Amino acid sequence: MAGGSGTRFWPFSREAYPKQFQDILGIGKSLLQLTVERFQNICPLSNIHIVTHQKYKTITQEQLPEISEDQILTEPFKRNTAPCIAYACYRIHAKNPEANVVVAPADHLIVRQDAFEQALVMALETAQTADKLITLGIKPHRPDTGYGYIQLTRPDSFKVQKVKTFTEKPNLELAKAFLDSGDYIWNAGLFVWTTKNFLKALRKHVPTMAGLLQEAVPYFFTPNEMNALTTAYSQCHTVSIDYAVMEKADNVYVLPCDLGWSDLGNWKSLYEYSEHNEDGNSLDGKYIMTYETKDSIIKTSEDKLVLVQGLENYIVAEHERVLLICRKDQEQRVKAFLEDVRLEGLEQFL
Repeated sequence: MAGGSGTRFWPFSREAYPKQFQDILGIGKSLLQLTVERFQNICPLSNIHIVTHQKYKTITQEQLPEISEDQILTEPFKRNTAPCIAYACYRIHAKNPEANVVVAPADHLIVRQDAFEQALVMALETAQTADKLITLGIKPHRPDTGYGYIQLTRPDSFKVQKVKTFTEKPNLELAKAFLDSGDYIWNAGLFVWTTKNFLKALRKHVPTMAGLLQEAVPYFFTPNEMNALTTAYSQCHTVSIDYAVMEKADNVYVLPCDLGWSDLGNWKSLYEYSEHNEDGNSLDGKYIMTYETKDSIIKTSEDKLVLVQGLENYIVAEHERVLLICRKDQEQRVKAFLEDVRLEGLEQFL
């Protein structure tokens, strides 16, 4: 899934060039390219499909020249993850009704590749032999309100197990209670199932969406595919896969994992997974000088000299005519800042 806008990483992530296409980690590869590499031992390259908005098709082709045009599935509108996943699964199912699928966001970080591959093998084997919708879960290390939480039936087991409850993005008090209980893990947004079982769940829990996409299936792999998809998408609700299916289905299972995972959803998470100097600062830029500055993340253009004095726990991000200076513990306000920019008629900076 590579169709999001990545607004929380503004100003580096922009509407025209969102974070999945950015070298956020400063290693010469985009998050999308790293995601494709992550699956090289899981399935053939020819079995990897990228679902993205149609305006990102060219960027996707430029970054993944080894992927054929037929493997890039473009959406006419952004409708969140449920229609995106449903479209891909209907299309894959039309080609192979016995397909086993891994659904992965294109903008996450996974450090422990071996553990990732082992978890997927276990989940794929389970999904192939049972009517189970499986999600990978991550043990939380802080009471984060930006993630969905899964209550386990066996908190001490690293095996596939039935989900007790889903809770999407709780408030801080509830997130702290979840962390203290030890019974909850983060929903990583990584799913494993057969297309047959997923489409059955879709028809049961989101019948209108399923019906609309089913009507488009006869036009897949023809010149009329986008027209049929546009008709279906124009009538689909904007909804996440968690709300549409996972919170309703009674055959949802979770595999707890330790993958060194982060969704890199905001500046704070990038800071946590970056290298820090002796002052606790994460610096990404050619010419950065700091004075009496601690525990901050500073990411700037290569051609700028940036001097920072007297900041603690701050984000300093400069990119393409935009400078953001924001407290790290207030970074959830970036979306509100963007809305203010939009209201001021300054869309050229979004």
